Amino acid sequence: MSAAITPSRGANYARILSVAGYRPERVVTNDELCERIDSSDEWIRERSGIIERRYAAPDESVADMAVNAAGQALERAGVDPSRVGLVMLATVTHPFPTPSAAADVAHRIGATTAAAIDLSAACAGFCYGIEFGSSVIRSGGAEYVVLVGVEKLSDWIDPDDRGTAFLFADGAGAVVLGPSDEPAIGPVVWGSDGSQLEAITMTQSLIDYKLVGGEIFPALEMQGQQVFRWAVGEMAKKAAEALDAAAVSADDLDAFIPHQANMRITDAMVRALKLPEHVPVARDIAHTGNTSAASIPLAMQAMLDAGEIPHGGTALVIGFGAGLVYAAQVVTLP
Repeated sequence: MSAAITPSRGANYARILSVAGYRPERVVTNDELCERIDSSDEWIRERSGIIERRYAAPDESVADMAVNAAGQALERAGVDPSRVGLVMLATVTHPFPTPSAAADVAHRIGATTAAAIDLSAACAGFCYGIEFGSSVIRSGGAEYVVLVGVEKLSDWIDPDDRGTAFLFADGAGAVVLGPSDEPAIGPVVWGSDGSQLEAITMTQSLIDYKLVGGEIFPALEMQGQQVFRWAVGEMAKKAAEALDAAAVSADDLDAFIPHQANMRITDAMVRALKLPEHVPVARDIAHTGNTSAASIPLAMQAMLDAGEIPHGGTALVIGFGAGLVYAAQVVTLP
């Protein structure tokens, strides 16, 4: 007869304790980008809502940005790094298959014995990480979790590609997750549609580039209209499902913080969800661009710090992107 295994047990619930963001110093305007692409400041603003975005310095890495954001988040939460049991980096732009950027970040922020893992779910990565981190805390796998959404997309875009060069940018947003005495992270609504892999992909694999070469390093490419139709047609439905799963109505919300993909997508989701006018909506994309996994925590931090939304309020978050993948949940704001 096999021996009985004692299961691990953690907190009853988990919550977001703090949020912090890091935006690189370099501001890149639409006019600067239009020196390389056939476009204009007016066209870019009309099609995306983007006025400017940030690019990291050439020697500034994904890990560097993540360390900055994570350190601030730990300080805001008042959590000693030694108590962090897991560090997760939601990113698709760390240029090394191994070792993980998370292991580097964990060491540099002082969480020297924490488990560490990179999470690849593109623009949905942060919301995936919220679910994973919450589950780990409730299972007893960690007391505190540091989750960072971080991207250096400027390394992976073709500056001459009119369809993507103006969209993507760099930055990092971090949260500290910890135990809670009451529910503060709602059920996740997530999934994928691998039949649409080609909607957002790379021009070629790194192996193909190694074997065949080419003038342009592998870069992001996107079928803009296909992504727009999918996001507008399907993601509002998933956001509504997340509200239903948490038994929260749109009237109860203090904030709607979607992935900052495109201002027109955000506007369409607001209409489809029939959000009341009193609910503030994240529009951080105007000055930060599309930072993929970093966009939701960056927008959350910006709105909280500006006093646009209340600490302890209720927010609906949803991330969606390459895969095509998505995840949504209702959370209590730190």
